[in-house]
Amino acid sequence: MARSIPLIEQLRGDPSGRGRAARSARSASLEPRTARADRVVKSICPYCAVGCGQRVFVEDERVTQIEGDPDSPISRGRLCPKGAASKQLVNTPTRLRKVLYRRPYAGEWEELDLDRAMEMIADRVIAAREQTWEGEDSEGRKLNRTLGIASLGGATLDNEENYLIKKLFTALGAIQIENQARI
Repeated sequence: MARSIPLIEQLRGDPSGRGRAARSARSASLEPRTARADRVVKSICPYCAVGCGQRVFVEDERVTQIEGDPDSPISRGRLCPKGAASKQLVNTPTRLRKVLYRRPYAGEWEELDLDRAMEMIADRVIAAREQTWEGEDSEGRKLNRTLGIASLGGATLDNEENYLIKKLFTALGAIQIENQARI
């Protein structure tokens, strides 16, 4: 390809100097980082309670790029520096892929499979509810509650997630349901 002179290209039909005039052989050979993605998944940034929309580009079942979602009414395609760097969160080699559990009175942590850990949590929630259930008070008034279960949510949850958590714990009979954003 013959080397072009930007001024001449501008005079030939690229007055703003952003088309042919600005294009080199190297820039013509470049492709976007997202060009080879197998699919794009819409998501929400995990860091704060703003709930910025993200487009997650996946290639061979690996996250290759995360960008702001222009369809998001909250962030309109923009991400803060933390949100823009969230690709590192999922791709870091130091990311834990198993659940760490320390048995009562043990001095060491052990790795558990996620399914096993979820079963243990469910068993403990059911046991705590059964052991602390209050059907009615001493005067026979209905209570249908437990004081053995509580929830403390975090500010990284959006309104929909907080709503579902509130519904879950209310259905379990818990009355101590709080969010750290209110504390």
